[in-house]
Amino acid sequence: MPAGAVAWAALEHHAARLRARTLGELCTDPARPARHALAAAGVHLDGCRQHVDDAALDELLALAAEAGHAAAVAALVGGEVVNPTEGRPALHTALRDLDGWAPTPRAAAAAREAAVVRARMRAIAEAWHADPGTTDVVHVGIGGSDLGPRLACEALSTPAPPRLRVHFLANVDGHAAAALLPRLDPRRTRVCLVSKSFGTQETLLNGALLREWLGPAGGERMLAVTARPAAAAQLGIAEDAVLPMWDWVGGRYSLWSAVGLPIALMHGMDAFEALLAGAQAMDRHYAEASSHDNLPLRLALLGVWNRSVLGLPTLALAPYDDRLRLLPAWLQQADMESNGKGVAVDGRPLARAGAPVVWGDVGTNAQHAYFQSLHQGVDTVPVDFIGVANADHGFRANHDALLANLLAQAAALAQGTDGGEGPLAPHRACPGGRPSNLLLLDRLTPRRVGALLALYEHKVHAQGVLWGMNSYDQWGVELGKKLANGLLPAIAGGGPAVGADAVTEAQIALLRGLRGRS
Repeated sequence: MPAGAVAWAALEHHAARLRARTLGELCTDPARPARHALAAAGVHLDGCRQHVDDAALDELLALAAEAGHAAAVAALVGGEVVNPTEGRPALHTALRDLDGWAPTPRAAAAAREAAVVRARMRAIAEAWHADPGTTDVVHVGIGGSDLGPRLACEALSTPAPPRLRVHFLANVDGHAAAALLPRLDPRRTRVCLVSKSFGTQETLLNGALLREWLGPAGGERMLAVTARPAAAAQLGIAEDAVLPMWDWVGGRYSLWSAVGLPIALMHGMDAFEALLAGAQAMDRHYAEASSHDNLPLRLALLGVWNRSVLGLPTLALAPYDDRLRLLPAWLQQADMESNGKGVAVDGRPLARAGAPVVWGDVGTNAQHAYFQSLHQGVDTVPVDFIGVANADHGFRANHDALLANLLAQAAALAQGTDGGEGPLAPHRACPGGRPSNLLLLDRLTPRRVGALLALYEHKVHAQGVLWGMNSYDQWGVELGKKLANGLLPAIAGGGPAVGADAVTEAQIALLRGLRGRS
């Protein structure tokens, strides 16, 4: 019998049983808030508005036990191979081990390597801040080399304008560079080029573009973060201007490494290390808390219940803080690139659906965009609401209204309304019963941002364990890259289109015609 089969069967029974009870009825229990609330590392979860009761939650915890979740966490933080298709550990937790917590010699060795690099990062940040000839930094990377650092840079409050202006260039679309470069002075700009393999097409094209833009001595104003320093040297980047990446850190988990240098450049190295400290606090909680009190595991279980038991295919994120507007995009990658698969670790098809489609926008903008569909559409969409109790601005009325909308939307989705009386009642009616989580922080400090991001990282890990998949490879991404490389000669100069089928050949011909080429 497959791992977890007994618990999965029991969960189906609980889902059928709970169809007779509305979410509104479940939420009338005055003891429910205490039973469905958890907190760790300054992040508070209210899971009351999920369509589960105590019996269903107990069975979800039994699923985690059957799937070997506790052993999987120990393997993750201990540096065991958790990416079997590539034979690698996933030791992003070692990157934020600031106090020697590492539970195994392998993890401790990785943490020591990370500490050496942090010392170099501090020296670079201090030197660039002290250089009056440097005003701007362009960070070049894509995917995890862009989304994590960009999110953290935006999320951290700055009481005064930062000493260095940090800009991000990710997309291969030249319009992004064309919009950015006229606003910068190449004599006062430095470039951070981030690519583990130094083979990422987008990053190399933008890196070469910037190298030329900087001028003859431009290599002296460039820094690389990579596992291949020899490749960086081809752009004129000196060996002592290369910071390392490691195979034991996946790109989407790399913001805690030298990939996060723009965070230190914009907000200071102390802020970057506080970000790591918040993440480490969540790491320790994830590794040490009981399954019942484990915040990342609880968030994962509720997501598995919605996706794999109730069959709800998407998850909306609604951060009610403008500084977190990139959180949905960041989680899209962290979740869908990790668990967006249909195959189990053993190579067989998954028995149940994996990662949901993650999407969303910042509140209250989202309310005036897609919330109409959340309230009255035919599809039920679970929502993670994220709120920050205290603002870092002086506009109290705005923040009060923001928080009121946050709580009201969650309540309205769950409660619904019958629409009243009269001919417009069917149009006004909202069915309710729409599940959501509420995640609250006291402030958006570096420690809280670190804890929040680590929470979602560990949620993704836990769900991969529950679904029985490898969360740390991404072969689908590699397929698209391979095909693009084969088509490039035909797009660029009329060469052969390697691997193109008849439809793609016709599309290339159409494209070439529109570009005025025979």
